Amino acid sequence: MDEDLERAIALSLKESQANASSSRAISISDSEDDDDDRFQSELLQAIQASRTESPRATTQSIHNHEPLPTESARSTPAASFLSERAQMERERLERLKRVRGRDTDDGSRISPPAKRQHIPSSEIHANGQANIVSASSSSVPSSSSASSRTASTAINNIPTSEQLFWNGELRPTANKHSQPRQDGKSTFRLTEVLGLKSDISFAIIASYATSVSWIYEFFTPSTPVIIVAQPDQSGQPTIRNIFPNWVMTVPFLRNGRGCQHMKFMLIFYKTGRLRVVISTANLIDHDWRDIENAVWLQDLPPRSAPIPHDPKAIDDFPSIMQNVLRAVNVRPALANMLANDHPNLPLQTISDLRSKWDWSKVKVKLVPSIAGKHEGWPNIVLTGHTRLMKAVRDMGLRTGKGKAAKDLVVESQGSSIGNYSTQWINEFYWSARGESAEDWLDEPKSRRTKLSWPPVKIVFPSLKTVHDSVLGEQGGGTMFCRTNQWEASKFPRELFHDSNSTGGRVLMHTKMIIATYRPKKSIFETSSQSKGKEKELSDSETEPESDDIEIQNDPIGWAYVGSHNFTPSAWGTLSGSGFNPVLNVVNYELGIIFPLYDAKDVERVSCFKRPARKYVSGQDRPWIQEESQLLRQSQQT
Repeated sequence: MDEDLERAIALSLKESQANASSSRAISISDSEDDDDDRFQSELLQAIQASRTESPRATTQSIHNHEPLPTESARSTPAASFLSERAQMERERLERLKRVRGRDTDDGSRISPPAKRQHIPSSEIHANGQANIVSASSSSVPSSSSASSRTASTAINNIPTSEQLFWNGELRPTANKHSQPRQDGKSTFRLTEVLGLKSDISFAIIASYATSVSWIYEFFTPSTPVIIVAQPDQSGQPTIRNIFPNWVMTVPFLRNGRGCQHMKFMLIFYKTGRLRVVISTANLIDHDWRDIENAVWLQDLPPRSAPIPHDPKAIDDFPSIMQNVLRAVNVRPALANMLANDHPNLPLQTISDLRSKWDWSKVKVKLVPSIAGKHEGWPNIVLTGHTRLMKAVRDMGLRTGKGKAAKDLVVESQGSSIGNYSTQWINEFYWSARGESAEDWLDEPKSRRTKLSWPPVKIVFPSLKTVHDSVLGEQGGGTMFCRTNQWEASKFPRELFHDSNSTGGRVLMHTKMIIATYRPKKSIFETSSQSKGKEKELSDSETEPESDDIEIQNDPIGWAYVGSHNFTPSAWGTLSGSGFNPVLNVVNYELGIIFPLYDAKDVERVSCFKRPARKYVSGQDRPWIQEESQLLRQSQQT
C-alpha cells in the first residue's frame, strides 16, 4: 500500500474518533485530545484490512454519507468497518489523482504538499489551528415533502432548478429541528444558497469556523475557490494552497488579538451572474443543521460593458465590499490564482467587482468592521458602529435632535456577550440613532461615563430556554456568556431579554438588531418639565431639525443582520476628540442594514419572538457553558 493511502486512512480514523466525541456536544472552541496508542493500533488494523480485503462493489460516494454509527458500533471497531473506511479512502485518493492528472508537467499547477492533507478533514478554529471535527450528515427534510420522500442530508438536497433573487432576499436557514417552521417562513439551505455547483465558475467564501472537508463537497473539484479563514496566534496575513484549485487566505490581526468573524460569499456563475451572500452561519455542518442562522443574498447581472473607476465612490455597497476584500487579504490570493492555474477568472482585480456587475438594485447598506486602529472622519465612517451611524443617516433614518427627535428602542439578538459599560452602550446607541460621533466625543468624558443605560434590549437565551430547546444543553456549545461577566457588579443584567426563535424550539446563532421608534411621551407633561427640556435641547442643537430628517414612506426603524455580536470587539470603541476621532476595532465583521416600514415588516424580519420576555431578577440566568456539568461531561467523553 502506498504512503498516501496509509496517511488518508489515518486521517479518516482521526475524523471518526472526533465524530464519536463531538456527537454528544458541539463547541467550536473545543480541542481534540487523541489517544495515540489506540489510534496507532486502529491504523494498523485498517491498513491490514485494506490489504486483505477482496474487491467488492460499494455504494458509498462523496455525496452519500451514512449516519453516524450507534454507540455499540462505535465502541467495537470491527474489521469490516475498517475495511469500508479503507475502501472509501482508496476511492477518494483515486478522485484526487484524477484531478491531479489534469496538472501540467511544468509544475504550473499548485498542489498541496502531502503534510497538508490533514486540512480536508479539519475545522479551522478561533486560534487558527486545525482540529478534526465531525462531518456527519443529518436529515433536513423539505417543508413541502417531508413525509413523501426519503430523508437526506443537506448536501444531497441538490437543486434541480435554481431560484434567482434580483431584488434581494432575507431568510432563516433550514435546520432539522424546526421543519416545518412554526412561523411558516421560507428558509435557505446551503445548496440553495450556492445553486447548481456545476454552474459555478469561481467563488470567494469567508467564515470564522470552517470544516474544509465539508464545504469542499459543495463544489466541483475543478472550481477555483478562495476561502477567507481565521489567522493563527501570530495574526500574520498568509495564503496557502489547501486543495487543487483552493487557496486559503487569512488577514492581519494586531498582536494576534481578535478574530476574522465575517461570513460572506461571492459566487460567480458561468452565465456571468454574481450572487452576493451575507450570512450569520459558519461553514460547518452544525450551523446549517442543528441551529438557526440567517442569510441575505442578491443576484446581480453583469454589465454590458465595464464602467470606469470612480474615485468618489467610497461608501456604496460595491465600494465597501471591495474594501472588505482588500482588508481580509483576498488580493494576493486572487493574484496567486490568476498567475498559476486560472488566468481567466471572472474577477481579474478587486476593482472589477464594482465595474463589471450592475449593483443598481441593491438597496441594503453594507456595514463592515475592519480590525485595527482607524483615525479621522474619512476612515472611521467606513467601519464599526460609526459606519452603522453613517448608513442610518444615509437612509434618512436618523432620529434627530431637538423637539422633533424620535425615541429609538434597540433590540440586539446574538450568540456572544461582551464586557459592557454604560459609556460603551450609550456610545453604540448614539450611532444607532444616526447621530454624529462628533457630538458624542464633545460631551465631557466624566458625563459619558455616568450615563444611565439607554433603551437597549440584549436578547440572549436563558438557561431555561436552552434546557427546553430540542437539543438541550448539548446544543448550547455556540452560545457564549461567562460567569464573571454576568456576576460583575456593574453588568447590565436589567437589559437582558430571553431569546426564543419564531421558528420553533431551536437555538439561534443569528446576529440581528431590530431598532424601532417608540411613541413620544405624553403631551400632558407638566409645563415646567416641557420648558426645562426645551431649553436643554435648544442649547444642544447645532444642526437644522426639519431639513436634515427626510423620511420617505415613514419607516418605523431599521434592522441589521450579519456577523456582529453586540460587543465592543465587534463594533469598536471610540476615543479621541470631535476634531480627530479614533475607532479601535478588534474583529473583522460584516452585515447589512435596511429600513423597516411597518409592524408587518418587523414581524417578517425578526428571528426572535417579540416582545422578548425580560429576565426576572433572581429567577432567570443566561445560558453559561462553564456552569453546565452535562456539557462538560459530554465534551470530555
